[in-house]
Parts: sequence; C-alpha cells; structure tokens
Amino acid sequence: MRIGIVCPYSWDVPGGVQFHIRDLAEHLIRRGHEVSVLAPADDETPLPPYVVSAGRAVPVPYNGSVARLNFGFLSAARVRRWLHEGTFDVIHIHEPASPSLGLLSCWAAQGPIVATFHTSNPRSRAMIAAYPILQPALEKISARIAVSEYARRTLVEHLGGDAVVIPNGVDVDFFAKAEPRPQWQGDTLGFIGRIDEPRKGLPVLMKALPKILAERPQTRLLVAGRGDEQEAVASLPAELRSRVEFLGMVSDEDKARFLSSVDVYVAPNTGGESFGIILVEALSAGAAVLASDLDAFAQVLDQGGAGELFANEDADALARSAVSLLSDPARRAELGARGSAHVRRFDWSTVGADILAVYETVTDGAASVATDERPGFRARFGLARD
Repeated sequence: MRIGIVCPYSWDVPGGVQFHIRDLAEHLIRRGHEVSVLAPADDETPLPPYVVSAGRAVPVPYNGSVARLNFGFLSAARVRRWLHEGTFDVIHIHEPASPSLGLLSCWAAQGPIVATFHTSNPRSRAMIAAYPILQPALEKISARIAVSEYARRTLVEHLGGDAVVIPNGVDVDFFAKAEPRPQWQGDTLGFIGRIDEPRKGLPVLMKALPKILAERPQTRLLVAGRGDEQEAVASLPAELRSRVEFLGMVSDEDKARFLSSVDVYVAPNTGGESFGIILVEALSAGAAVLASDLDAFAQVLDQGGAGELFANEDADALARSAVSLLSDPARRAELGARGSAHVRRFDWSTVGADILAVYETVTDGAASVATDERPGFRARFGLARD
C-alpha cells in the first residue's frame, strides 16, 4: 500500500505527535508498505528518507503551547505537488483542524482520507469559531481516529461526527531492553519535557522539591529537555539548586536509559494533554510513574493501577507521593511490574494493526461492503457517509 502521512508540526522540534508519526511510518515501512511523510522542517534539518519537507514553520500559540506550523500559498503548492507525485492509496492526516499542512492537505487531497485527532481541549473557542471554514474540508475525511477518549470528546463537541479510539503507539521492547546508567541511578526523580512550557508542570515539581529534600536530602532531580535552565531553578533556594541536574536534549537511546534508571518518573503536567506518550515510554522501561491526575493520564495509568496519581497542581501532594515512593522499593517494584504488563496494549504490534485495519476499510471500497457486511462498522470508525 502507498501511504501518505501529513505531520502538522515542525519535524525538527520534538513532540508527541511527531514521535507518533515517525514511529508509525517506520512500523509501516517494516511491514512492507511505501510511506511518505510531509512535514514542516527547516532547511538544515536532517530528515529520514521517508520525510519530505514542506518548508520552514512559524511558531503559533496553540492549545496552551507553542506549535510550529506551516501555512500559506507556498505551502499549499508543496502539498499539491506531494499529493500529485505520491499517487497514494490512502492519505493519513494528523490534526486536520489545525492551521497547518493537515488542513491544506484535506482541502487538496482526493480519494480515501484518514484523520487522526490528538488534541484534547474541551473549551476551544477558536475551533468553534473556525468550524464554518473547516467543515468543507472535514467532510472529505473517510475515517476518523482519536488517540484517546478525551481527544474523541473534543472532536465530537466541536466538529461533530465520531471516531474510533486508537492510542498512540510505542516500541515497548526498545524501552524494556534499555540498560540503566549508573550515574542516573540512586534516589533519583526524572522529568522529560520542554522546560519553559508551563503546562508540562516543571514549576509544580520545583515547588515540591524543597519538601522532598527536607525528607530525603540525598534525592536528585534529573531533567531532560530544552529551555532556560537558570530560570527553571530560580524559585529554589540557592543551596538546593545543586540537587537538580540538567541533561539537555537526549537521544532516543538515552531517553530509554534515563527512564530505566530513575527511581521515580514524575509527570506533573497541568493540562492540555490528550494522551501522555511519555507515560507509556516510562512504563515500557519499567519505571515507577508518578503523574498528575489529568483524565488522560489516569486512563493511561489504568486509573492508578499502573502508576500513582496526585492532585493536579498540588505540589504538597506531589511531594508526599514522591517521598513515599522513594522510601518504598517494594512499592516501586510493584508499580514497575504492573506497568510493564499494562503497557503491552500500546505496543505497535497492536496499534499498527488497528490503524492498518482503518486504512484497509477505506481503501477496499466501497461503502456498501462496510455497510452491508459489517453492520455498525462505519459508525465505529467515524466513517463519512456518501
């Protein structure tokens, strides 16, 4: 099958959507499919052979973050050329409602279109206001996927229609086989994320850290990600700042080692999360996970069965849970074992097969096959009506 995948966000700035698209493309290629990914990227960005650049992206505030998007006449021309040269059997557009390549591709594409919705934002006035513009493009979509129940809810409330829920995928074995690094072990808390993006929750963790260190002064916080390191520790008393170690951006291999090394992985995110791919990666590595009780995080963590939850933005609750876990190796081992078993449902062997089933449904034809032979299948996958 010839598959075209559209990434709305800049390829050179790491994020959950980009990682999902990268891993999906590589999974499909290993399965023998021909895959091309269209994504924004700076000219100097090294790209895998399956990625086609649509040009430089511009930063735009979006869903509590800063998304780097690509839009305009030049981008539209590149989209049309990519579609013409690709002669794809199916186009898979991620975030078709965002003002980027997804929407441009939805306008320009012909034939079967699958769309994946990642955003969880139940109060998006912008999406409501943009609906009249989006509607003609969205009506061309053949099947809709949401990465979580919360992303599906956002879709239903703002854009109508429905979607099948297929979660983000992870190569579980890649993380499970990672060797810990001794220098990252021993009374360590871990955090991975953009340092200067408040909704990732590092300020909450920094607020909790003095209380954690008061109980366990030997604890270290290891932080991986880009951002202003001095600003990140500015709220800490000067004598405690040495307990925070910044690792900068890490490779995929080092991320897996990091997650397999720390005693507790902390995800203090405050909102705007529809899934939580880092949680799945941490569970895959066997880490004990402590996360804010966002609805999406609670779902990934089996409502607390595969990881501990604390009240969102409550630094005192975070500190109490972190101290308890650091003091209890048996509890950490129990959570690691539960997480390792629970996370298998997110492996690409399962997620990839579900996505391929959607592709095959929309390319096989004919709506009569789905309607007559598989009652209810079109509604389950949010398939467009004739």
